[in-house]
This record gives sequence, structure tokens and C-alpha cells, in this order.
Amino acid sequence: MMKDKPENIFPKDFLWGGALAACQAEGAYNQGGKTLTVPDCMEFLPERDRKDKKHIEITRETIENAKKDNDTVKYPKRRGINFYNTYKEDIALFAEMGFKVFRYSISWARVFPDGDNDVPNEEALKFYDNVIDECLNNNIEPLITISHFDMPVTLIDNYGGWYNYKLINLYVKYCEVLFKRYKGKVKYWITFNEINMSARKSVKTLGILNEGQENYKEMVYQGLHHQFVAAAKVTKLAHQIDSNNQVGSMVAFFTTYPYTCVPEDVLFTQKDNQMKNLFFLDVLNKGSYPYYAKTFFKNNNIELSISEEDLNVIKENTADFIGLSYYNSMIASSKPNLLELTPGNVESVYKNPHLEHNEWGWQIDPVGFRYTLNHIYDRYNVPLFVLENSSGFLDVLEDDNSIHDPYRIDFLNRHIEQMQLAIKDGVNLIGYTMWGPIDMISSGTSEMSKRYGFIYVDQDNFGNGSKKRYKKDSFYWYKDLIAKNGNIY
Repeated sequence: MMKDKPENIFPKDFLWGGALAACQAEGAYNQGGKTLTVPDCMEFLPERDRKDKKHIEITRETIENAKKDNDTVKYPKRRGINFYNTYKEDIALFAEMGFKVFRYSISWARVFPDGDNDVPNEEALKFYDNVIDECLNNNIEPLITISHFDMPVTLIDNYGGWYNYKLINLYVKYCEVLFKRYKGKVKYWITFNEINMSARKSVKTLGILNEGQENYKEMVYQGLHHQFVAAAKVTKLAHQIDSNNQVGSMVAFFTTYPYTCVPEDVLFTQKDNQMKNLFFLDVLNKGSYPYYAKTFFKNNNIELSISEEDLNVIKENTADFIGLSYYNSMIASSKPNLLELTPGNVESVYKNPHLEHNEWGWQIDPVGFRYTLNHIYDRYNVPLFVLENSSGFLDVLEDDNSIHDPYRIDFLNRHIEQMQLAIKDGVNLIGYTMWGPIDMISSGTSEMSKRYGFIYVDQDNFGNGSKKRYKKDSFYWYKDLIAKNGNIY
């Protein structure tokens, strides 16, 4: 029996494109006035097993050691793929694919090298002027992430990260510079990339180091509260500066299924979903702390400092749309000793025996994508924007400079089909920025061999190679897909 093919129902103005992060692509870590960020202090460990379930931790010691070392082999994100100097060439390739939108992040440590400078770094702003103008000159809508896993080290050293309430005003000042500078040029903004990662990897997102403090978990959620307040304040500011601005929240949605239909497993999964995913969206998109979060805080002896003024700002300035990343799904059980671990996004997850996986052990679940989009839209009823979706693969540059990647095409085809079905279900989806349209340094492992792109960058894990860009087979597939506005048949 033939499977029904969904009709091509993507809106005519649907925003097809791709997404990069400055801290993984830009390089030039010590040029143009930029100071160190946490990613600049993340080592590449060549002996590390690809499916190692443990994730590299950032400590005060690793940061202090990195400050004394100018090595770009040991710290690959310092070199990235040299987007700082190749942005014209790279954006031209995006334009050739027909991108309607390009999501990129701005480095706080470039714009305010000390974090609390009186005036912004003009050299940095000129660079981002050029990137944004290059997009506009190629009829590509720029979508800017204001903070994308690139916590400035100076804000850790001098303020203790987001645990300090003072970071709210520093962030608002940073955003005001961007909103005014790019008024009329940038319409779409994301306040914090995957804000729910703050509860898992607090150094990259919050700048809060785990040094054995008894109240460490409390510090993390206090820092998160400060980010919630900051996001609400800059959402208001963005609308005041330009009424056309659209400001989105963003989470990495950890789609989770019960291991069995045993009621205890279903209940456990519901509770798990609340604090992994919904808590962050409830605050940013509903404007208040949900009941279950208050219970979680009570059960974990977490006492937050929250003023009525904070709560009012959050209530009155909710996000305009929800951005999400979707990579894989997982399972949960009230008896986890029965389950097997496998690597996942940021941390290990329990293996679903019904799913395949990539070379890094990440599970592949296209149908879960449709489920996730429906789940989120049903709860919040605001436009959704898929800001990251893809999978890392091992690519081979052939002797004739071709790269054949049918596995990437298959992965994206199956996910875009489910995205199409979600739209048919009634989900209001406004855009799709595939993660990593050009190969760059991996966020979690700092390796180059974990490739996502349609464009191959000739650089290995140690920075060797010509750095030339080559089009993969998927480059032409995505170009055709965009030209057909998502009709994959």
C-alpha cells in the first residue's frame, strides 16, 4: 500500500534558510578587539571516543589555563572556519541555494570586550554591519541571535555570570545598541539560544561555575530568572525602537516518550517534560511561573529572589514567536535502571529500541518532529520557527572534489516531510533554518569531523587543510527544495 504524500502546503512567504553560531564559525578570536568567551576555552580531545557518553566540563581551572594559552589547535573554536574573513564567499553560496533567511549570532565579547564598557566596539559593529548588509544585498532576511552559547569570560570573572542581577542591565545595554544599529535591517531576533540548556550546561549559557557550592542548583535557577527578566525587558525595548521587530524565545526541545504505557512511566515522563521544556516556554510565552516549577523549587530547597517588578515585566512582555531546535527524541521511565544510555544533544539519553541513530549515537526520529511541533503549537498558539534541525555525519571529499551525502538528504527529507504534515495539521510554522549549512566546529565536542553542512570546508580536526569550500550533493538538493518551496516529491 502506497503511503499518502502530503500536498505542498508551505506558505508562499515561508522562510527557508540555515543557521550558524559566531562562536563555532567566526574564528578571529583575538582580532578586532574581541575577548575570550567560554567556547574559546573548550578543548578538542583527539583521543575521545565518538560515542563517549561523558561531556566535557568547563571549570575555573580550564578557563584559567586557556587564558594563558594561544593555541588554536587545542582550542578549535578560536579558529572556527574563518567566517570572520570569508563571510562574503559563504553568504554568496547561501544565496546560490536560494536562502530566504540566514540565522547568525553576534558575539557579546566583540561588541563589549569588557562586558561593561561605556561604549561599544565600533570595529565589531562594522563587521556585523557587513554581514547583515551582505545578507540584504543577496535578498536574504537576517535573523540575529543575541546570545548563542558564547558567554564572555570577563562577565564570569568580574560578575559571577548571570547569577548577578547586574547582568540584566548590561545585556539590555548590549541589545539597545543592536536594535538601534540595525533598525530597519533586522526584523527577527532571538534573545537566548536554547535557553533551557542553562539548566544543563550553565557555564556556556549562564557563566555560573559549579565549584561545589551547596546552593549551586539555586544559583542556576536564579541566573535563569535574571535571563527571563532580561528577555522580557529587551522584548519591550525592541518593540519600542521598531514596531516591526519580532522577538522570539528559543528552546532545544527534548521530546520524550514513556518507555511503557505503565501509568508510572507516563506520569514520570509528564513531570520530566515540564522541567526540561515547558517551564522555559511557559515563563517566556505565557508570562508567569507555572505551578509545577514552584513545586520543583520547593522540593529542591530552591529559594529565588524574585520581585513583583520582575514578575510584571515578564507578564507584560512575552515573546512574539517560539523558536526551537529539534535533533532527536528520547525515552523516560520511573525505573531507569532498565534502560540503556546513548549520546544525545548535550547529555546522554535513554535509548529507544525502535529508532536508528547516527555515528555519534544520536537517535533519529522524524515522526517525533511532527509530534513536537503539534505539541508546542497546541499549548502556546503562537507562530513557530524551526531554528535548528539536522544531524552530524562523516563526509568524504573525493578525488574529484565531490562529496556524496545521500544520508543527509534522506535525513532532511524525512524531517521536512513531517514538518509539512505538521503544517497540514494546522501548525503555524513561519520558517526553517537548517543547522549548519556550512561545516563548522562542533559545539559539544569541538571537532570538525562532525559535519552538518551542505558546503564542505576542507579543514580537519587539527586545523589542517586548504579551508576551501566545496558543494556537497545536498547543496543542489536544498537549492531545488527551496525553489520548489518545500515540495520534496
